[in-house]
Amino acid sequence: MTKRDPFKYFHSSPEIIRLAVMMYVRFPLSLRNVEDLLHERGIEISHESVRFWWQRFGPMFAAEIRKKRAECLRSGPQWQWHLDEMFVKINGERHYLWRAVDHEGEVLESFVTKTRDKKAALKFLKKSMKRYGRPHIFVTDKLRSYSAALKEVGATDRQATGRWLNNRAENSHLPFRRRERAMQRFRRMRSLQMFAAVHASVFNHFNWERSLYSRVNFKKNRAAALAEWRGLGAS
Repeated sequence: MTKRDPFKYFHSSPEIIRLAVMMYVRFPLSLRNVEDLLHERGIEISHESVRFWWQRFGPMFAAEIRKKRAECLRSGPQWQWHLDEMFVKINGERHYLWRAVDHEGEVLESFVTKTRDKKAALKFLKKSMKRYGRPHIFVTDKLRSYSAALKEVGATDRQATGRWLNNRAENSHLPFRRRERAMQRFRRMRSLQMFAAVHASVFNHFNWERSLYSRVNFKKNRAAALAEWRGLGAS
């Protein structure tokens, strides 16, 4: 069965759409910044087109990246997850963005809630484990909601807490915080949930850990990531 072409009926080429979505999601740029940068390349589009493209194709691209990552993780044992929550304001009201990060610093799951209690933590854990399986160790802070939720799923003996143990999760918040400032915060829970999921997948895809590779290997990994990105959504 032939796969449906998601770019059908669009006047702009798939290459331009992928480039616009990557620039907007990956870098701390506004919609008008992306419009100006594309204009310098001789591509005339409106910032509203960029908004429509990322809302239409961003989740689709992220789903493809996430599917490959989930298949890879579920095929083998997982050593350690870092769980943490961050405060995000929506129209002046505090919400919580729960995030699961693996031992390599890749964001596995993002989940937005209005509360920070056992119910929210349990829902977040079940959603993460349903997609990626169960790790050997859950590294958390000392929030009691984690202990209660892990007890519910029968993983109390796998929890680890410590003063600096969860720095991996804390550092993973920084790219999202930079992106949040560029967007001047969010207006709805739905838009926050969608962007957090898309941003996490795109960040994972282009996260090459420069300090761990030689320049030669870094360039190979970067070229491979770009080549794979250009193939997303291809029929």
